Amino acid sequence: MFLPFFPPQLVKVDLYSILFFFPMMWSTFLVTDEEGRAVGPAAAPTVGVGAQGGGGGAGGAAGMGGLAGLMSGRSTFGGNKRRRTGHHAMTEAQEGKIKLAFVVAIVGVILTVLGVGTEFWVELAPPKSFYGNQTCPAMHFGLWKACTKTLWLADIDPDRESCGPAELPGESNCTYFKFFTTGENTVMFHKTTHKSLNVASAMLSLFSVVLMAMGAICISMALSKEIVFFLKPASVCFVLSGVLVLLSLLVFQQALWSLLASDHSVPLHHNFSWSVSCLGCAGAILIVGGLLFLLLALPFSPWQRCHGAAS
Repeated sequence: MFLPFFPPQLVKVDLYSILFFFPMMWSTFLVTDEEGRAVGPAAAPTVGVGAQGGGGGAGGAAGMGGLAGLMSGRSTFGGNKRRRTGHHAMTEAQEGKIKLAFVVAIVGVILTVLGVGTEFWVELAPPKSFYGNQTCPAMHFGLWKACTKTLWLADIDPDRESCGPAELPGESNCTYFKFFTTGENTVMFHKTTHKSLNVASAMLSLFSVVLMAMGAICISMALSKEIVFFLKPASVCFVLSGVLVLLSLLVFQQALWSLLASDHSVPLHHNFSWSVSCLGCAGAILIVGGLLFLLLALPFSPWQRCHGAAS
C-alpha cells in the first residue's frame, strides 16, 4: 500500500535511495575506534554514477562496522577514551605520578579547610586563682569566632598554673566576630582585638582556598584532556596557596601580639592550638605538591639528567 499523494514508482525510488545512502551517512559520523583507526569515511569509496552497486555495498559495510563499534563502546563517542599521540601527550607512567602528587596536594587542601573552618587557633586563660571562685574562664578563638568556656577548678590539673585547657567540660558560649559585619572590635579579658590584622589574616586564608580550587581544576583538566600544559598553572596555584597559608599564620600571630599588648590589667597565658598546627602542615604540603607538579611539567627528567651528568 503506497502513499496517496505520491506515485508508487517515486516511493520505491525514495525508499531505495534511503536504504542506499543511510549506511554511508552513518559512517561519516563514526570516524575512529579506540585505537584511532578509521572505520567510516576512509573505508567508504567515492560514489559515482556508474558505481552505485559497489559503493552501496562498501558504504553499507562501513556503516555496519561503525554501528557495531558504537554499540560496543569502542568508538570515539563510546566508553573507552582514545589516548592522544601528539608531542605533548601524557604517558601512563606520567599520569600515575600526577595522580600521586595530586593526592599529596589534596591532603594539604583538607588540612587547610579544617584549620580555616575551626576556632582552635589560640587559647587564652588567666591564672586559676585570679578570680577566687570555684570556676575560672578560658577562651579559644580563630578567624571567625571566639568561644568563652567556664571551667571547674576541680577538673583542672593541679600542676597547671592557668585555667584550661579548653577541651575540658564546661559551659561554653561562642560568638562570631563583628569585623566582617559592623566593623567593631571585640574585647576579650579587657583586651581589644586589632581589626585590620584579623581581617587581613582571614582574607589571606580565603585567597589560599580559592587558589587551591583553581589548582584542583587545572589538575582535573590535565588528567581528563591528557595535556601536560595544565600542570604549570596548577603548580603556581598550589605554591601560592601554601605561601598565603603561611602568611595568614604570621599575620594572625601579629594580631595576637597586638591583642595581648592592648591591656595589662588581666594577666593571660596563651598557647597555639591544633588548628594552627593543621595550617602549618598544610602550607608546607601545598608548596611541596606545587613543586612536584612543576617537576612533572618539565620536558625532561631532572633526576635522569643529574644522574647522567654525574656519570
